[in-house]
Amino acid sequence: MKKHITIILLAFMFVLLVNSSGLAFELDAESAILIEGHTGQVLYERDADKEMPPASITKIMTMLLTMEAVEAGEISLDDVVTISQEAANMGGSQIYLNAGNEVTIEDLLKAVVISSANDATYALSEEIGGSYPAFVQMMNDRAEELSMDNTNFMNSTGLPEENHYTTARDISKMSREVIKYPEIQEWGQIWVDYIELPDRDAMLANLNQLINIYDGLDGIKTGRTEEAGYSLAASAKRDDLRLISVVLRADNEEERQQLTTELLDYGFNNYSKSVLYEKDETIRNVTIPGSSAGEADVKVAEDLTIVLPRQNGDLVDTELLIPEEFTFPIAEGEQIGEIAVHLEGDEVNRVELLAAEDINRANIFTRIIRFIADFFTGLF
Repeated sequence: MKKHITIILLAFMFVLLVNSSGLAFELDAESAILIEGHTGQVLYERDADKEMPPASITKIMTMLLTMEAVEAGEISLDDVVTISQEAANMGGSQIYLNAGNEVTIEDLLKAVVISSANDATYALSEEIGGSYPAFVQMMNDRAEELSMDNTNFMNSTGLPEENHYTTARDISKMSREVIKYPEIQEWGQIWVDYIELPDRDAMLANLNQLINIYDGLDGIKTGRTEEAGYSLAASAKRDDLRLISVVLRADNEEERQQLTTELLDYGFNNYSKSVLYEKDETIRNVTIPGSSAGEADVKVAEDLTIVLPRQNGDLVDTELLIPEEFTFPIAEGEQIGEIAVHLEGDEVNRVELLAAEDINRANIFTRIIRFIADFFTGLF
């Protein structure tokens, strides 16, 4: 692991002396979490690491792996899938595909996003994984990459199966990834649609009733089995703030909607997004060990943002993480370190720092002088 020089760059206290009761909030849910969608910053949690059956929320991983395969050029939304007998035999929620039907990946994915169709999910799993067991392994491999540490998938549909579980926190992690895709946002807001099959048009009816009720909601996935209860991973965006909420094991549809509404309202009413450094903003005179000038200007690779309470004082600081050693020369635009932001001591976001100029290695004479100076400085 590379060692870094840590430089505290700034620290400032929000000192608004106001009543913080606006942040006093408790959700009457068995397990829940609320995060900011861009950074994953946690704004609220309740038993978020409790392992529970996720029901059809499982399909978020199927949606994610499908969109990632499209993004990688491995498949196209226009590709046609021939439905297997195994897919056609799936129970639970479905659009009643028949073996031999030819359906595009886009239509199958829409059936998953909108109607939570198990048959469409199974067909996508076979197509992307090459086999159904291979796809389930892909799901678990991707979960590990996302640090979904308390998750184990046994299937891609969420139908009840022993040792199939996840947590609200882990669901928020895969939700944050999948909602990045515009297609998922678009399809998640469709109330009713149809896809053309050889013998009929299959109706897709959205199981997430909040899309017609909650301002800014654009997904993501409902879940419902007797064991899992009524669950919902939801995403909503207002202005530049995207929130992702997860509520697990509500007693009924009405409670699921109410808990989700309360959680999202809490986030939008009490938090706002701040940009500490804008993309390409220059930070000057950063120490670069071993460089000819000893320091250089760097640029922030993307906006460094944080979500802060609207009515509460919080200590925020940023720090530069600069390696102790470099391979020279460093070209302009090359990554040179990172900048992290902390809220009350906890890191909530970090982005890359890029060289704003070409940087060369110090000559041997300069390095010797610096070594001697550092040696004597350390004696005092």
